[in-house]
Amino acid sequence: MDFQQISKVAAELLTTFGLKVVGAILLWLIGQKLIEFGVKLLKRAFRSQNLEPTLISYLLNIIDITLKVILVVAILGFFGVETTSFAALLAAVGIAIGAAWGGLLANFAAGAFLIIFQPFKVGDFITVGGVTGTVVEIGLFITSLNTLDNVMTIVGNNKIFADNIQNYSTNPYRRVDLLAQLAHDVDHNQAISLLKARISQIPNVLQNPAPDVEILTFNLAGSVLAVRPYCNNAHYWQVYFDTNKVIRETFGEANYPVPEQRYTVNSLSQNQGHDVIPNPSELG
Repeated sequence: MDFQQISKVAAELLTTFGLKVVGAILLWLIGQKLIEFGVKLLKRAFRSQNLEPTLISYLLNIIDITLKVILVVAILGFFGVETTSFAALLAAVGIAIGAAWGGLLANFAAGAFLIIFQPFKVGDFITVGGVTGTVVEIGLFITSLNTLDNVMTIVGNNKIFADNIQNYSTNPYRRVDLLAQLAHDVDHNQAISLLKARISQIPNVLQNPAPDVEILTFNLAGSVLAVRPYCNNAHYWQVYFDTNKVIRETFGEANYPVPEQRYTVNSLSQNQGHDVIPNPSELG
């Protein structure tokens, strides 16, 4: 056995392999730099088109991941690995992951539609998936909201896209809906006039449209007024609470009686007002 020949062949193989490893490392580093440079150029191009920041981030993430996968395939090809087989394997793995992570992919697809159609954006006050709050982030798979009691809540994009979406920030103003109970003896016209005058003086209540105060319904205690001022979304709760105070103060200053339910009970003595029907056994 010629150990010198074996050593020579081994050295040649190691040298060749080492050069390939060095070449693969260089390809990875150079490829990474080129990908980063390309992504930065695309980011500038997207920003110049005044696209939504969330959409830009979404597209750049997809492009970055796709280019890195292509780079890995190219490096494997440099080592002589059959890339066709690798691509088939990658596709098979993708199908398996898709089957296992169906819900995750559904959230991903829903996130894409949310970014494209833009039913809401970061900073909007919305109700989605049974959660009401301010949008903090629209991610690839989830959307983050801060609720009114300052709790960060995460909602899956698929649940959002499959359900109703209420965006309170889209329109310039919204209506506050409250009720005011009147006693039977109160003049409803006077009460309506007093409330309209006082509610119009509440800070941040809009004058156009003007506040609505009308009889909504009746119950055993008397008339029920619908009290509906309008305000900007940012002032909703301030106007809500101030309107409640105004209702209480206005009725108190007018000395309106406390509403109470009233019943009328009619009592009739036996046979009073009724014909007497004889017992059949007493007939003939």
